[in-house]
Amino acid sequence: MTETNTSRRLSGKTAIVTGAASGFGREIARRFVREGARVAIVDLNGEGAKAVADALQQNAIAVTCDVSKGADVSRAVQETIDAFGRVDIAINNAGWSHRNQPALDVDFETFKRVYEVNVDSIFHATHALVPHWRDIGGGVMINVGSTAGIRPRPGLSWYNSSKGAVNMMTKTLAVELAPDRVRVCGLAPVMGATPLLETFMGMPDTPENRAKFLGTIPLGRLCEPEDMANAALYLASDEANFITGVILEVDGGRTV
Repeated sequence: MTETNTSRRLSGKTAIVTGAASGFGREIARRFVREGARVAIVDLNGEGAKAVADALQQNAIAVTCDVSKGADVSRAVQETIDAFGRVDIAINNAGWSHRNQPALDVDFETFKRVYEVNVDSIFHATHALVPHWRDIGGGVMINVGSTAGIRPRPGLSWYNSSKGAVNMMTKTLAVELAPDRVRVCGLAPVMGATPLLETFMGMPDTPENRAKFLGTIPLGRLCEPEDMANAALYLASDEANFITGVILEVDGGRTV
């Protein structure tokens, strides 16, 4: 099915969305194209990224990228500029987690990988994008954190701390980059129906196990990709041009 632009709230803008081959990132990319943007579908899963980009036709390109590697991120930014002329919006959505388990059961290599994907990636994106944004007069960075970085659960200690780092990086960068007309905001979703669901739960995704978790969310459901796409669209759009440094909780009331 061909995507069409409707309200075009992002008309003329170009976005990079990481982790966009599936889940939240894929839906953010689709929504941005419907709103008039051109999008780079960036993912370690190159075939998945290509499938998403192909469905969006001339409005998207696929870029295979390991966001934990600075050279990969710089190349992804340059490929996007080469294809579309500029980058206006960056959605740092790619993320990883260790399985829900006691802190002492997580080995150091797993710990490092969580931080490389969740935290190092934002460092690399900042270095790759800020000089370009200074040249073109501004930009928007949206970092996908988690309610885990605000109201942590047992069993995800190292993941929780990585998302706490994402939140603090977001706020600090917002203050530092404001004179450059670069807005930096965060999204903090509650657990969603994504490939990482069972990892977060630490148990099989059965109706009974879901019911236990849903009992902790006042609005009684998981975060859906459409919820994240709607929130990202608002923060990325000119409607939010006086908003920076916020961590928008997309959580059905979980962190209240």
